[in-house]
Amino acid sequence: MIAVKTCGKLYWAGEYAILEPGQLALIKAIPIYMRGKIAFSDSYRIYSDMFDFAVDLTPKPDYSLIQETIALVGDFLVYRGQTLRPFSLEIRGKMEREGKKFGLGSSGSVVVLVIKALLALYDITVDQELLFKLASAVLLKRGDNGSMGDLACIVAEDLVLYQSFERKKVVAWLQEESLATVLERDWGFSISQVQPGLECDFLVGWTKQVAVSSQMVKQIKQNICQNFLTSSKATVSALVEALEQGNAEKIIDQVETASQLLEGLSLDIYTPSLRQLKEASQDLQAVAKSSGAGGGDCGIALSFDEQSTETLKNRWTDLGIELLYQERIGHDDKS
Repeated sequence: MIAVKTCGKLYWAGEYAILEPGQLALIKAIPIYMRGKIAFSDSYRIYSDMFDFAVDLTPKPDYSLIQETIALVGDFLVYRGQTLRPFSLEIRGKMEREGKKFGLGSSGSVVVLVIKALLALYDITVDQELLFKLASAVLLKRGDNGSMGDLACIVAEDLVLYQSFERKKVVAWLQEESLATVLERDWGFSISQVQPGLECDFLVGWTKQVAVSSQMVKQIKQNICQNFLTSSKATVSALVEALEQGNAEKIIDQVETASQLLEGLSLDIYTPSLRQLKEASQDLQAVAKSSGAGGGDCGIALSFDEQSTETLKNRWTDLGIELLYQERIGHDDKS
């Protein structure tokens, strides 16, 4: 048995703007994992703990995302000279509780997980960029309307600055050309890691309200104007710079600006509980905002002293917001 895992993700800044080509977003990997086990076997068996049944490769709507990922990776493996053999794949880790999802990018996580599992099974190593392209190709072929920023972050497993590519162009390539040809092209995206130059606490608060990102995106996308895009890009750049310089005041200002841009885009992004999550950081050496599509799910906070962190956590608890994850950022935790 070969074991693989993929993380979740949350946006710090750049949501919605990142849907447009050439835009920037800052996205953080969250170590809440989805895990896969794979081995060659006599027949195909695919099981995910999202469902109470297993399947083979016969199309089943519940398993369509996983099955379409397998099909695309199959094409890639054949191109790489592999002979396809049946396997057993088991996926666990729902990124949800009591049937309510956290909003950590579980569909992106499952796609990357299946790709990683199959490549490991055939002992093929690919770089981060190719892994991202394979995962993006799966979602683009499915007509996914996301920016692929979640994939960029899940593939890199870090705090990343992502610059988006022109998805319509890549979709056209996928329709007209072989997968191998498309994978070798320059798509025009970039994924770079961001190293904060100061220590702070990163907190994730879960509102327990489920948001359907694809519906939110459809609904709000029409509000995106050039002014919003220009402001968002400048804000993300300034936030990255402030993080790298270790300037707490500037970080707070830029996260606040990113939050205000989202509020200006649509009133639906901040639900009452996301607004409370954000406002709980007022008068503290901290800043909080909605993360991702909004309309529910999670919000994030950065706190720059211990007392602010404790106060914020207590306020969230009183509001019924669950602390889903906490991490000390910026100290040397790589050792």
